[in-house]
Amino acid sequence: MKMDVLLGLQWGDEGKGKIVDFLAPKYNVVARFQGGPNAGHTLEFDGIKHVLHQIPSGIFRKDIVNIIGNGVVLDPVIFRKEVAALDKYNLNVVENLFISKKTQLILPTHRLLDAAYEEAKGKKKIGSTLKGIGPAYQDKVSRQGLRVGDILSPDFRRKYSNLVDKHLEILSHYNTSYNMDELEKEFFDAIDYLKTFALIEGEYKINSELNSGAKVLAEGAQGSLLDIDFGSYPYVTSSNTTTSGACSGLGVAPNKIGEVYGIFKAYCTRVGGGPFPTELFDDDGKEMQRVGNEFGATTGRPRRCGWLDLPALKYAIMINGVTQLFMMKADVLNIFERIKVCTHYKLPNGEVSDVFPYEIVDQAIEPVYKELPGWHTSLEKVEEFESLPRELKNYVSYLEAELNVPISIISIGPDRTQTILRNGVLA
Repeated sequence: MKMDVLLGLQWGDEGKGKIVDFLAPKYNVVARFQGGPNAGHTLEFDGIKHVLHQIPSGIFRKDIVNIIGNGVVLDPVIFRKEVAALDKYNLNVVENLFISKKTQLILPTHRLLDAAYEEAKGKKKIGSTLKGIGPAYQDKVSRQGLRVGDILSPDFRRKYSNLVDKHLEILSHYNTSYNMDELEKEFFDAIDYLKTFALIEGEYKINSELNSGAKVLAEGAQGSLLDIDFGSYPYVTSSNTTTSGACSGLGVAPNKIGEVYGIFKAYCTRVGGGPFPTELFDDDGKEMQRVGNEFGATTGRPRRCGWLDLPALKYAIMINGVTQLFMMKADVLNIFERIKVCTHYKLPNGEVSDVFPYEIVDQAIEPVYKELPGWHTSLEKVEEFESLPRELKNYVSYLEAELNVPISIISIGPDRTQTILRNGVLA
């Protein structure tokens, strides 16, 4: 069997959690391959709303195996709280959740370093979630990080202390305050809790599932334009959010990748700093934010909003090898009589380009727009593609022609049921 990959094509917050939950019945395994508690995957069904951060979004389906892969950075304290928040749903999380021993740990001092580094940037803040993500990946790359498997070692406390001492030396150069006794008590209690879960050799587990004929879905966090290599650097996350990250983050070979599902909003949003050519500062942007409830699931921060950016979307499709597109939050555009789509950029030197100019993050880039008629009507009772307003179907057709990839799903609301399947592509 091949492993399918589901990931975001913009700056995150595209609606990946909803779609993983929607597609989960088609799969036997759902595996997270990167990111950490900086992710916020929101699921809505049966009148409830729940946000996951580190746990894969297949956890609400009781017969599905969920794996946290080696590409993830795991905060044991947040993990414990996240599992506790699932108690009311009567799920057997301990039985259905497996954690790779190679998953990196986020220590309390990683969070302290994250806050200190961000504060020191002043006006050049990147918009960190302050969850310790960057410092944890930094320790991973510098080969001094601690991994989930280390907690099983009788020498874990010594390893922990050696790394924390280095962190505290760095923190001594910053104006920051903390209570390590309180932080460490909570941390080690959470470590003991983590030991009650199945800590596994994740790469063997997922390849064994594939070889046995299981259908596996790899779930990404954040979005392609936040990829550490291919995103709008330095305003990016600390992991590979693209398809290649699914291979390295789970231990699956590239020739075992099947479908690549790319998720995008019918417009654009971004949290934190960095370039955003189609950002709106007018009433249209404010209305998108209000109607779309565009506030971060992890931090609560308001999201910057703007029109759909085709050059950026084409770029993300290219580097991911996307085979199917899912368009989210089409219902948010119900309010507009005219809809704009960015087709090119006008650069500061007067040239027109369809290449996202990541290297000119501090210069003015003027989007060149195409206008399309809006549908300006509610989608609340629509259940199939043919019943959508003509203008929305034309919008979908226009995007497919420009992107050269089929749009298989149109989401018209946050609930699991507000999902329009098209063309039987997912059958």
